[in-house]
Amino acid sequence: MLRNPNGLSYAVMSLLGATAVADVFSLIVTLGVRSDLRGGLADHPDPAGYEGSLGLAAAWFVQGLLLLATATVFVVWFHRLRRNADVWTPGLQGRGAGWAIGGWFVPVANLWIPRGIAVDIWRASRPDPCAPDRRGEFTLLNAWWTLFAVQAVVGRVAVRMFDMAETVEGLVEATDWLLASDAMNLGAAVLAILFVRRLTSMQHAKATGMIPAAQ
Repeated sequence: MLRNPNGLSYAVMSLLGATAVADVFSLIVTLGVRSDLRGGLADHPDPAGYEGSLGLAAAWFVQGLLLLATATVFVVWFHRLRRNADVWTPGLQGRGAGWAIGGWFVPVANLWIPRGIAVDIWRASRPDPCAPDRRGEFTLLNAWWTLFAVQAVVGRVAVRMFDMAETVEGLVEATDWLLASDAMNLGAAVLAILFVRRLTSMQHAKATGMIPAAQ
Protein backbone atom coordinates (compact mmCIF):
# COMPACT_ATOMS: atom_id res chain seq x y z
CA MET A 1 0.00 0.00 0.00
CA LEU A 2 1.28 3.44 -0.91
CA ARG A 3 2.04 5.80 1.97
CA ASN A 4 2.22 9.58 1.60
CA PRO A 5 5.81 10.80 2.15
CA ASN A 6 5.02 14.53 1.94
CA GLY A 7 4.87 15.24 5.66
CA LEU A 8 8.14 13.45 6.31
CA SER A 9 9.77 15.26 3.40
CA TYR A 10 8.88 18.64 4.91
CA ALA A 11 10.40 17.57 8.22
CA VAL A 12 13.56 16.33 6.51
CA MET A 13 13.98 19.50 4.45
CA SER A 14 13.44 21.69 7.51
CA LEU A 15 16.09 19.79 9.45
CA LEU A 16 18.47 19.94 6.49
CA GLY A 17 17.91 23.69 6.35
CA ALA A 18 18.76 23.97 10.04
CA THR A 19 21.85 21.86 9.38
CA ALA A 20 22.93 24.28 6.65
CA VAL A 21 22.56 27.20 9.08
CA ALA A 22 24.64 25.30 11.66
CA ASP A 23 27.31 24.71 9.02
CA VAL A 24 27.47 28.44 8.29
CA PHE A 25 27.84 29.11 12.01
CA SER A 26 30.63 26.54 12.22
CA LEU A 27 32.37 28.10 9.21
CA ILE A 28 32.28 31.53 10.84
CA VAL A 29 33.61 30.18 14.15
CA THR A 30 36.35 28.19 12.43
CA LEU A 31 37.40 31.19 10.34
CA GLY A 32 37.68 33.19 13.56
CA VAL A 33 39.81 30.49 15.16
CA ARG A 34 42.04 30.31 12.11
CA SER A 35 42.43 34.10 12.08
CA ASP A 36 43.45 34.10 15.75
CA LEU A 37 45.95 31.33 15.18
CA ARG A 38 47.45 33.00 12.11
CA GLY A 39 47.69 36.22 14.07
CA GLY A 40 49.67 34.58 16.81
CA LEU A 41 46.99 35.10 19.46
CA ALA A 42 46.93 31.50 20.58
CA ASP A 43 49.58 31.15 23.27
CA HIS A 44 48.64 27.54 23.99
CA PRO A 45 49.16 25.12 21.11
CA ASP A 46 47.05 22.56 22.94
CA PRO A 47 43.48 22.80 21.56
CA ALA A 48 42.08 22.25 25.06
CA GLY A 49 43.97 25.29 26.25
CA TYR A 50 42.91 27.54 23.41
CA GLU A 51 39.86 29.67 24.12
CA GLY A 52 38.69 29.53 20.52
CA SER A 53 38.12 25.80 20.87
CA LEU A 54 35.08 26.57 23.05
CA GLY A 55 33.32 28.10 20.06
CA LEU A 56 34.22 25.07 17.97
CA ALA A 57 32.93 22.75 20.66
CA ALA A 58 29.62 24.62 20.67
CA ALA A 59 29.40 24.45 16.87
CA TRP A 60 30.18 20.73 16.88
CA PHE A 61 27.59 20.11 19.59
CA VAL A 62 24.86 21.81 17.57
CA GLN A 63 25.93 20.02 14.40
CA GLY A 64 25.93 16.69 16.23
CA LEU A 65 22.40 17.15 17.57
CA LEU A 66 21.11 18.17 14.15
CA LEU A 67 22.90 15.26 12.51
CA LEU A 68 21.20 12.80 14.83
CA ALA A 69 17.75 14.32 14.32
CA THR A 70 18.15 14.75 10.55
CA ALA A 71 19.56 11.27 10.00
CA THR A 72 16.69 9.69 11.96
CA VAL A 73 13.93 11.45 10.05
CA PHE A 74 15.75 11.08 6.71
CA VAL A 75 16.06 7.31 7.10
CA VAL A 76 12.36 7.02 7.99
CA TRP A 77 11.50 9.07 4.88
CA PHE A 78 13.89 7.01 2.75
CA HIS A 79 12.39 3.74 3.97
CA ARG A 80 8.87 4.97 3.22
CA LEU A 81 9.81 5.81 -0.37
CA ARG A 82 11.49 2.42 -0.70
CA ARG A 83 8.30 0.69 0.46
CA ASN A 84 6.30 2.71 -2.07
CA ALA A 85 8.70 1.58 -4.79
CA ASP A 86 7.75 -2.01 -4.00
CA VAL A 87 4.13 -1.21 -4.90
CA TRP A 88 5.12 -0.11 -8.40
CA THR A 89 8.14 -2.24 -9.26
CA PRO A 90 8.79 -5.00 -6.71
CA GLY A 91 10.85 -6.99 -9.19
CA LEU A 92 13.17 -4.11 -10.07
CA GLN A 93 14.42 -3.36 -6.56
CA GLY A 94 17.94 -4.67 -6.07
CA ARG A 95 17.72 -4.91 -2.26
CA GLY A 96 14.93 -5.53 0.21
CA ALA A 97 13.18 -2.65 1.96
CA GLY A 98 15.07 -3.36 5.16
CA TRP A 99 18.28 -2.28 3.48
CA ALA A 100 16.86 1.24 3.19
CA ILE A 101 17.51 1.39 6.94
CA GLY A 102 20.24 -1.18 7.55
CA GLY A 103 22.37 -0.10 4.61
CA TRP A 104 23.29 3.12 6.38
CA PHE A 105 24.88 1.23 9.27
CA VAL A 106 27.16 -1.18 7.41
CA PRO A 107 30.76 0.07 7.79
CA VAL A 108 32.43 1.05 4.50
CA ALA A 109 29.58 -0.44 2.45
CA ASN A 110 27.38 2.43 3.61
CA LEU A 111 29.36 4.56 1.16
CA TRP A 112 27.52 2.94 -1.76
CA ILE A 113 24.58 0.77 -0.61
CA PRO A 114 22.14 3.67 0.12
CA ARG A 115 23.05 5.33 -3.16
CA GLY A 116 22.18 2.14 -5.07
CA ILE A 117 18.85 1.92 -3.26
CA ALA A 118 18.16 5.57 -4.07
CA VAL A 119 18.72 4.84 -7.77
CA ASP A 120 16.24 1.94 -7.64
CA ILE A 121 13.66 4.13 -5.88
CA TRP A 122 14.20 6.88 -8.46
CA ARG A 123 13.60 4.48 -11.35
CA ALA A 124 10.47 3.06 -9.71
CA SER A 125 9.14 6.58 -9.18
CA ARG A 126 9.38 7.54 -12.86
CA PRO A 127 6.29 7.40 -15.10
CA ASP A 128 7.92 4.45 -16.90
CA PRO A 129 10.23 2.56 -14.52
CA CYS A 130 11.56 0.36 -17.32
CA ALA A 131 12.55 3.23 -19.59
CA PRO A 132 16.28 3.69 -20.27
CA ASP A 133 18.03 6.12 -17.97
CA ARG A 134 18.23 9.58 -19.50
CA ARG A 135 21.59 11.24 -19.85
CA GLY A 136 22.29 13.24 -16.70
CA GLU A 137 19.20 11.88 -14.96
CA PHE A 138 21.09 11.09 -11.77
CA THR A 139 23.24 14.23 -11.70
CA LEU A 140 21.50 15.63 -8.62
CA LEU A 141 21.66 12.32 -6.77
CA ASN A 142 25.31 11.74 -7.69
CA ALA A 143 26.36 15.29 -6.77
CA TRP A 144 24.68 15.03 -3.36
CA TRP A 145 26.04 11.57 -2.66
CA THR A 146 29.59 12.45 -3.69
CA LEU A 147 29.69 15.49 -1.41
CA PHE A 148 28.05 13.53 1.40
CA ALA A 149 30.51 10.62 1.18
CA VAL A 150 33.64 12.75 0.77
CA GLN A 151 32.63 15.05 3.61
CA ALA A 152 32.16 12.07 5.92
CA VAL A 153 35.81 11.15 5.40
CA VAL A 154 37.18 14.70 5.45
CA GLY A 155 35.22 15.56 8.59
CA ARG A 156 36.68 12.65 10.53
CA VAL A 157 40.18 13.51 9.41
CA ALA A 158 39.70 17.17 10.34
CA VAL A 159 38.47 16.47 13.88
CA ARG A 160 41.26 13.97 14.47
CA MET A 161 43.87 16.44 13.24
CA PHE A 162 42.50 19.16 15.52
CA ASP A 163 42.48 16.86 18.54
CA MET A 164 46.03 15.67 17.89
CA ALA A 165 47.57 19.06 17.01
CA GLU A 166 50.50 20.01 19.25
CA THR A 167 51.61 23.22 17.55
CA VAL A 168 49.96 26.37 16.23
CA GLU A 169 50.93 25.29 12.71
CA GLY A 170 49.19 21.98 13.28
CA LEU A 171 46.07 23.76 14.48
CA VAL A 172 46.03 26.03 11.43
CA GLU A 173 46.28 23.01 9.15
CA ALA A 174 43.47 21.32 11.06
CA THR A 175 41.22 24.38 10.70
CA ASP A 176 41.78 24.28 6.94
CA TRP A 177 40.40 20.75 6.94
CA LEU A 178 37.54 21.80 9.20
CA LEU A 179 36.64 24.61 6.81
CA ALA A 180 36.66 22.20 3.88
CA SER A 181 34.47 19.77 5.83
CA ASP A 182 31.93 22.45 6.77
CA ALA A 183 31.81 23.81 3.23
CA MET A 184 31.16 20.34 1.81
CA ASN A 185 28.57 19.61 4.49
CA LEU A 186 26.79 22.86 3.64
CA GLY A 187 26.77 21.97 -0.05
CA ALA A 188 25.58 18.44 0.71
CA ALA A 189 22.72 19.78 2.86
CA VAL A 190 21.52 22.06 0.06
CA LEU A 191 21.73 19.28 -2.53
CA ALA A 192 19.98 16.88 -0.15
CA ILE A 193 17.07 19.33 0.15
CA LEU A 194 16.76 19.41 -3.63
CA PHE A 195 17.01 15.61 -3.82
CA VAL A 196 14.35 15.04 -1.15
CA ARG A 197 12.04 17.55 -2.82
CA ARG A 198 12.56 16.02 -6.26
CA LEU A 199 12.11 12.37 -5.30
CA THR A 200 9.10 13.09 -3.08
CA SER A 201 7.55 15.09 -5.90
CA MET A 202 8.12 12.21 -8.32
CA GLN A 203 6.31 9.76 -6.06
CA HIS A 204 3.49 12.18 -5.33
CA ALA A 205 3.04 12.86 -9.03
CA LYS A 206 3.01 9.17 -9.89
CA ALA A 207 0.59 8.31 -7.08
CA THR A 208 -1.87 11.04 -8.03
CA GLY A 209 -1.38 10.96 -11.80
CA MET A 210 -0.06 14.54 -11.87
CA ILE A 211 2.77 14.38 -14.38
CA PRO A 212 5.31 15.90 -14.69
CA ALA A 213 6.76 16.17 -11.21
CA ALA A 214 8.40 19.35 -9.95
CA GLN A 215 11.85 19.96 -11.33
